[in-house]
Amino acid sequence: MQTMPVWALGLTYWLHMLATVLWLGGLAAVTLLILPAAKRSLDANAQAALLEAIQRRLDPLGWFSLALLLATGMFQMSANPNYGGFLAITGQWAVSLLIKHLLFGLMIVVSAAQTWWLLPALRRAMLRQRRSGDGTETASLRRRETLLLNINFILAILILGMTALARAS
Repeated sequence: MQTMPVWALGLTYWLHMLATVLWLGGLAAVTLLILPAAKRSLDANAQAALLEAIQRRLDPLGWFSLALLLATGMFQMSANPNYGGFLAITGQWAVSLLIKHLLFGLMIVVSAAQTWWLLPALRRAMLRQRRSGDGTETASLRRRETLLLNINFILAILILGMTALARAS
C-alpha cells in the first residue's frame, strides 16, 4: 500500500477540521444562539428576513464544507492503518467509522431536505402569508425548520462522538 506523504496527510487533516468547524460551527451558532435570540427579540417578519439572510450565506458554505469533508475524509480513512478495505468492518475503529458515515449520510439527507424542500416551501408560504395574512402554514414550516436544525445538530454531536471513539481505538 502506498503511503501518503506527511505534508499531504497533514493538509487533509487541516482541511477536514476546517470544514468541520465551518459546517458544524455554523449549525451550532444558528441552533443555539441565533434562532433562540431571534424568537425572543424579533417579530415574525424580522425573524424570517434574518434567517433568510443567514441561510443564503450558510447554505453554500455548508455544501462546500460537506464536499470537502467527504473528499478529505476518504483520504484520511485510506491512510489509516486500521483501514482494511471497503466494507471491511473489523474492530472498533471500523465500526465507529461505519456509524459515523451512516450518521453523515443522514445529515446530508436532512440538509438536502432543508435546502431544497423546506426553504423553498417556506419562501412560498411567506409570499402567500403576505397576501392572505394567514401565518398558519409559515408557522408550521418554521417549526419543521427548527426540528430539522435540531436533528442535524444532534447528528453532528453524534458524528463527533463516533470520531472520538474511532480515534481512541
